[in-house]
Amino acid sequence: MSAPTGRIRVLLADDQALVRGALAALLDLEPDLEVVAEIGRGDELVAAVREHRVDVALVDVQMPGADGITATAQLHREVPGCRVLVVTTFGRPGYLRRAMDAGAAGFVVKDTPARQLADAVRRVHAGLRVVDPVLAAETLTAGDTPLSARETEVLAAAQDGGTVADLAAVLHLAQGTVRNHLSAAIGKTGARTRAEAVRIAEENGWLGAPPTLGR
Repeated sequence: MSAPTGRIRVLLADDQALVRGALAALLDLEPDLEVVAEIGRGDELVAAVREHRVDVALVDVQMPGADGITATAQLHREVPGCRVLVVTTFGRPGYLRRAMDAGAAGFVVKDTPARQLADAVRRVHAGLRVVDPVLAAETLTAGDTPLSARETEVLAAAQDGGTVADLAAVLHLAQGTVRNHLSAAIGKTGARTRAEAVRIAEENGWLGAPPTLGR
C-alpha cells in the first residue's frame, strides 16, 4: 500500500485516547508521515486499515476486543501489504517473540524518543525490521515459554480471577482438566500459587488477553 500523496499513511491502535493523541501530535510533525486513523479496539484494526488505506499500523499489545498480537496476526493474513509496528508499554520478551511470530515488522516501547519512533515507522514501511535492542537481547536470554498452548490458555483465563468452575465454563473444559493444567502451569513457572503463576507469566509476556469470564 503506497501513499498516493507520497506521505506514509499511519494508523494508531491504542485503547488510551491520551496516548493516541500524543503519538498523533508527534508523528504529524514529520513532513513525510500522516496519521489517517485512530482506533481503540483490536477487533477494529483490519476494517480501519482497509478503509483508510493504511501503510503502517502502530499497534498496542493490550486492547479490548482483541489483543494487539491477535489483531496483528489477523491483519497480516488479510491485509499483508500493511506493515505493523508494535508500540507498547509492556516491553516483555514473550510479547516481542509472539508479536514477531504474528507478523509484526517491528517492536518498540512507548518511551522511545519521538525522532526514533518516526524513523522506526519509515524503516518498517521500507520493508525493514525494527526491534528495541535491549528487549531483543532480553528475548534471546529468556528463551521460549515453558507453557503448552492449553496451559497458556487456562492461565490467561485465570488472569481475571474466578473459580475453577468459572474457568471451565468459559474454556469449555472439565473442571478436573482445568485443575490439571493450572497445576502444571504453576509447576513450570516455579510458582507457589495460581496468582503467582499468572504474575510470572504476565511479566514474561507469555499470556495473551484473558477470555471473558461469565458472571
